Amino acid sequence: MTRSVFVINAGSSSLKYQLVDVDAGRALASGLIERIGETTGEAKHEVPGSEPVVEQRVIPDHEKAFGWVLRQFERHGPDLERAGLVGVGHRVVQGGARFDRAVRVDDDVQQQIEDLAPLAPLHNPANLQGIRSARATFPGLPHVAVFDTAFHLTIPPAAHRYAIEERVAAEHRVRKYGFHGTSHQYVSRRMAELLGRPLDEVNSIVLHLGNGASATAVRGGRSIETSMGMTPLAGLVMGTRSGDIDPGVVFHLHRVAGMSVDEIDTLLNKRSGLLGMTGTGDMRDVLQAADAGIGRAVEALEIVGHRLRGTVGAYLAHLGRTDAIAFTAGIGENAARVREIALEGLEGLGIVLDPERNRGRGERRISADGSPIEVWVVPTNEELEIARQVAALVDAP
Repeated sequence: MTRSVFVINAGSSSLKYQLVDVDAGRALASGLIERIGETTGEAKHEVPGSEPVVEQRVIPDHEKAFGWVLRQFERHGPDLERAGLVGVGHRVVQGGARFDRAVRVDDDVQQQIEDLAPLAPLHNPANLQGIRSARATFPGLPHVAVFDTAFHLTIPPAAHRYAIEERVAAEHRVRKYGFHGTSHQYVSRRMAELLGRPLDEVNSIVLHLGNGASATAVRGGRSIETSMGMTPLAGLVMGTRSGDIDPGVVFHLHRVAGMSVDEIDTLLNKRSGLLGMTGTGDMRDVLQAADAGIGRAVEALEIVGHRLRGTVGAYLAHLGRTDAIAFTAGIGENAARVREIALEGLEGLGIVLDPERNRGRGERRISADGSPIEVWVVPTNEELEIARQVAALVDAP
């Protein structure tokens, strides 16, 4: 009998969903509703093998969005009553230091997610909207919150503590939390499967490279270091985010440029990274411009590569022994040139790419035969990871 999980990723004005067959590891249906609460919106429902249903319509709130979703399942399938639904999984960005694993959602958990909103003001309130609406829509099913930060709570204090006054850090919950945890967890587990070894025997570096980008060192299935910090702004160069920067730059821009805190926040999160350096936040455009010899695009790629190589080198040191490096997410899976610059010159550290394999497509090994550290492209599947965690929790005695 099919076991399925309804996976929900709710944003402030969007609702992304997927009905996942847990045992087969595939999506039975998926959809996206955008511009919720605006004067115009777009809603899409897709079933594999069928033409997608796309509608332009006004969708005032998340409750109405779920109503639209249910109607699409009734009209276009699959039949939710026959899908073997065992639970509803919710992506929640920030679980703080409280949630180190998926948890069943009740009123107390909802309140705790709300209490953590100051740490993720753009995400947790939106995630809560989805949880409230989904609990009203599916009252008879268990609801489970899966946190982006949970996988990284195994990071030791030496890695997650910042060297600031202890009282201030404790009072304001200032520490490294890390993000993209479900992706890093899924890919590191898949990496062990591809190597044919038990998860607890495999050390890997996962490079989740998309518009948001992060790296994680995984020892025996446990995160020991990650590049994002208290917020997703830290670490690698991203589409619109700066990544690591001297904190003194913030004070300089305030005192000398007269910029407010909100203006600096917008600068570093929305007008920096690839966008700030080249005028576009899309890596495909940057690569095309670099191929055309446009100087600022060439330099931006050099900066991206420099940051990636430095991170990989640091994580090799933290792990001591590394079995594999995995590239994932939109850029990591599709941009051969980015994978190349990320590992350029690291042959002396045991990382040797095969250029022909690197230019291929899909899940595959891209390192040369005999490379001491294997390098792979592993497509991520955060929805499947969430669904598996929901099913495991529901099945637990």
